Amino acid sequence: MKILTTDQIRLADNYTIENQPIESIELMEQASMSFVEAYLDLPVGQSPVTVVCGPGNNGGDGLAIARLLSQRNFEVEVWLIQTGSGLSVDCKLNLKRWRDFGTTIEINSAEQLKELTLKPVVIDAIFGSGISRGISGLLAEVIQFINESASQVISVDMPSGLFADQPNPKGEIVRADHTISFQVPKLAFFLPQNYKYAGDWQVVDIGLDRRFIDSLQSNWESVDQLLVSAFKRKQNRFAHKGVFGHALLVAGSKGKVGAAILAARAALRSGLGLLTVHIPDCGYVAMQTSVPEAMCQVDADQEVITEVKEVAKYQVIGIGPGLGQQAETVKSVMQVIQEARYPLVVDADALNIMSRQAAGMTSLPVDSILTPHPGEFTRLAGEVKDDYHRLQIQLEFARKFRVILIYKGAYTTVATPDGRLFFNTTGNPGMATAGSGDVLTGIITGLLARTRDPVLAAVVGVFLHGAAGDLAAEDRSAFSMTAGDIIDHIGAVIKKMNLQL
Repeated sequence: MKILTTDQIRLADNYTIENQPIESIELMEQASMSFVEAYLDLPVGQSPVTVVCGPGNNGGDGLAIARLLSQRNFEVEVWLIQTGSGLSVDCKLNLKRWRDFGTTIEINSAEQLKELTLKPVVIDAIFGSGISRGISGLLAEVIQFINESASQVISVDMPSGLFADQPNPKGEIVRADHTISFQVPKLAFFLPQNYKYAGDWQVVDIGLDRRFIDSLQSNWESVDQLLVSAFKRKQNRFAHKGVFGHALLVAGSKGKVGAAILAARAALRSGLGLLTVHIPDCGYVAMQTSVPEAMCQVDADQEVITEVKEVAKYQVIGIGPGLGQQAETVKSVMQVIQEARYPLVVDADALNIMSRQAAGMTSLPVDSILTPHPGEFTRLAGEVKDDYHRLQIQLEFARKFRVILIYKGAYTTVATPDGRLFFNTTGNPGMATAGSGDVLTGIITGLLARTRDPVLAAVVGVFLHGAAGDLAAEDRSAFSMTAGDIIDHIGAVIKKMNLQL
């Protein structure tokens, strides 16, 4: 699903009104009905509600929502903040409609707040996605009052005060527990620094013209099952293991052979034809016992990797899990990078080694896939001021070195050399566990071997990794989940999605 800017969303609103038989007030009614349908699925029950409205169209949404909830027998009160600027046309019309259903408390000063009490649930309809400056004055006082309350807060489209697609200015911002957003996700929702404002969020369809939205250009995309399904390819009944690629996985050291085993198991579950694992001699028995489907290439050293032979013959190489950073291993990692003829999947210690070597990035094959977590990203690409700055650095790095750069975490971000950003929508906190990154390396390596398409392997691999983690959390709980549980659910997710690559 495309992630649009506020200007593009405004264009879609206007186009829909001008080219469909619908007036702006009817579009507002559709949006409010979609909000209410999603609201009824939230764990708030029939709790009494305070709808806090601003003077613009977001306030108009709030007034329509108040009416629709009242019609469903909710106890609803409306607070309408008076700013002196007057109400928008549609807000004024919905205020008139609301007066037949309930009372409105007009907030003219911060002093009034001392005499008022919010209901157990607050619906924030003060400002939507179109604000252009930070919130101050009476509006800020009301937001502060909401944030200091014990009420559960649900925001309409955007938490009031939060910018949709740029860093937040100074000013108060609603801290929502949940945000029900209209038509398309907003960039702000995917960034860690904004979680305290947006909370958990979902997107509802409000009926904007889909063809027009499809015509809009955007380099930002949220990755969902619909997007992943677009990568589907026709299966060849006469295919054999040679068709699906032969990958080399360079991983493991004494005490960290488990990382190599996890990556190998994940790669084999992700559709490749053949897998060779290069490991130190101490890992041979464990690998052959745990992953009998993999071939083993044993290093001359007992405890660490010192030299990888015949690098150029492999179509795909995954390198990094559990390697360690001994001097001999540093040399062998650089050897692999310089001798590889095809894109690499680089993770963990290989990333750390590469970030300290002058020739590390310049020697990488084009379209290699790098998978750093936040600490590794900083060592690789430099310090970041905030999450928006990090996106900028991530894109610049991918363009400069012509690589695919994955930033791991909630809503893992994939940056491509042509300037696109993909935000993943699967995964859960239970995946913040030892070995989860090794599993991702294996999945991407397997998909890259099978498809020879680095962008597909990165985007689908991240989605598949998160989806398997979600299924594992359902079966075994996020609290007690291990990286191995993710691997155990890869096949079930592929079957559920009918994924064919």
